[in-house]
Amino acid sequence: MSYEPAPDLLKNRIVLVTGAGDGIGRTAALTFARHRATVILLGRTVEKLEQVYDDIVAANGPEPGIVPMDLEKAGQAEINELVQALIENYGRLDGLLHNASILGERVPFDHYSIEQWQRVMQVNCTAVFMLTRLLMPLLRESDDARVLFTSSSVGETPRAYWGAYAVSKYAMEGFAKLMADELENTSTIRVNILNPGGTRTAMRAKAYPAEDPNTLKTPDALMPLYLYLMGPDSREEHGRTFRADQIGDSLLSEE
Repeated sequence: MSYEPAPDLLKNRIVLVTGAGDGIGRTAALTFARHRATVILLGRTVEKLEQVYDDIVAANGPEPGIVPMDLEKAGQAEINELVQALIENYGRLDGLLHNASILGERVPFDHYSIEQWQRVMQVNCTAVFMLTRLLMPLLRESDDARVLFTSSSVGETPRAYWGAYAVSKYAMEGFAKLMADELENTSTIRVNILNPGGTRTAMRAKAYPAEDPNTLKTPDALMPLYLYLMGPDSREEHGRTFRADQIGDSLLSEE
């Protein structure tokens, strides 16, 4: 796409990225930091978060924060601890990228493990709600906050055999649209949904094991769109779904 972000687009902004240790989340965290954001790295694997931290510091980016958190097990108490730490260290939150998710099984729903269903719904939907709900006071402290939800084509239109993943993303999109509607005339917080489409990630490889990854775009190719939606240039965008595979060289989005 043709968007050219300013080098200091996110200067002085505090941005939390979930799933920051790998894939699109890692690339987004590194990119936000490169454009001068202070990034809070949230993920399950400490070693991966520490590597992202080291890469940001080595590139002279603002010192990031690390939040080890397993969203499958995280409850209100754990998230409240995170909120308190952010209040003490930063005082506000200017951006929240919901990127972490798990795939689960790809089987007919009547063969789907109930335990697996609950696990996927917890990570991909319930934890997303809890994080957003409890981080709202920090987002309201920002003059120009962004909340960006990462979805999927099977979340927009659920397809057979995608099970809890499709249903969780469908529910997440519903929550994002509800949130956007409630904040439309009451807040400067901008809420949008981003569907990255087929991207060269470990989750994509698991979902499509026979696919040639070289035919897919890399996470880096998505970053102009992520920067646009996380930065001040998107202040007029709210409650919309951006589909990376359909945008091309424009910044047009569809309802």
